[in-house]
Amino acid sequence: MTARRTGRSRLLPALAGAGAARAALAGARTLTGRPAGAPWRRTNYAGRPVTLLGGPALALSATATAVLGAPAGTRAAAAVVGTVSGLVGGYDDLAGARPEQARDKGLAGHLRALREGRVSAGAVKVAGIGAAAAVAALLTRDRGRGAGALVDGVLTTGLVAGTANLLNLLDLRPGRAAKVGAIAAASALGGPAGGLVSGPLGATLAVLPSDLGEQVMLGDCGANALGSLLGLRLAAMPHRGARATALAVITGLTLASEKVSFTRVIEATPGLRELDRLGRLPS
Repeated sequence: MTARRTGRSRLLPALAGAGAARAALAGARTLTGRPAGAPWRRTNYAGRPVTLLGGPALALSATATAVLGAPAGTRAAAAVVGTVSGLVGGYDDLAGARPEQARDKGLAGHLRALREGRVSAGAVKVAGIGAAAAVAALLTRDRGRGAGALVDGVLTTGLVAGTANLLNLLDLRPGRAAKVGAIAAASALGGPAGGLVSGPLGATLAVLPSDLGEQVMLGDCGANALGSLLGLRLAAMPHRGARATALAVITGLTLASEKVSFTRVIEATPGLRELDRLGRLPS
C-alpha cells in the first residue's frame, strides 16, 4: 500500500469518528436535561455537574469507526470488544452508583463483595470484558496450534481486558483518560492494523473538549470501550515479545493502582502534571 493510500485509509475513519462523536454528543446534550438523562448525571471531583453520557457517545462512535478502519481479520473482534466493553461499562456506571455498591471499588472491593455473597457491578463488568477479550482472541487467532497459539490467545485476552481496565483507572480527572487514549491511538496508527485505531482517535479528539470543559465524563462505558480497542491494537503487534512486554507493563500498573494513587504520582511529576492540567478548568 502506498503512503498516500495509507494516509487516506487512516484519515477517512478518523473524520468519520469525529463526526459520529460530535453527533452523539449533540444527542447526549439533548437527553441530559430530560428525565431519561437523570441516571447519568453526576457531580465531578470539583463539585461541578456533569453527565456520563459522554461515555456512550465515545463508545458508539469509536467502535463503529474501528470496525470501519480495521483490517478484515480484526473487524469482528473490534465489534465484539468495543460493544461489550461499552455495554458492561455502562451497566457499571449506572448500577455501581447505587448506595449498596459504594464499597465495591477496585479489585479488593469486588473480591470482598463476592466473599459476602454479592456480585458487584464491577465484577459483572470485569467478567463481561474478560469474556469479550477471550472471544476476540479466538476471532483473531492464526491457524497454528500448540503452545504458541495458546500463548498468543492469552496475550490477546490480557491486552484487551487489561488496557480496557487501565484506561478506566485514569478517568479520575477531566480529559486524562481521553488524552492518554488519543496519544496511544496516534502512536499506533502505523502498520497494517493502524486503521483499527484511526476512527477511535478521531472520536476521542472530538469528545475531548467537552470532557476538558467538564460537560461530560467518559465513565466506565467510554473508557472501557476505548481501552479495549487500544488493547486489540496492541494485540496486533507482530512480535510476541513486544506483546508480552506490553501486557507486563499494563499488569504492573494495574496492580500498582491498588496501592498508589495515579493522581498523586501525576501531580508530583513535572511534565506529566502540566500535560494532565492542559486545557482543564481551574479546580
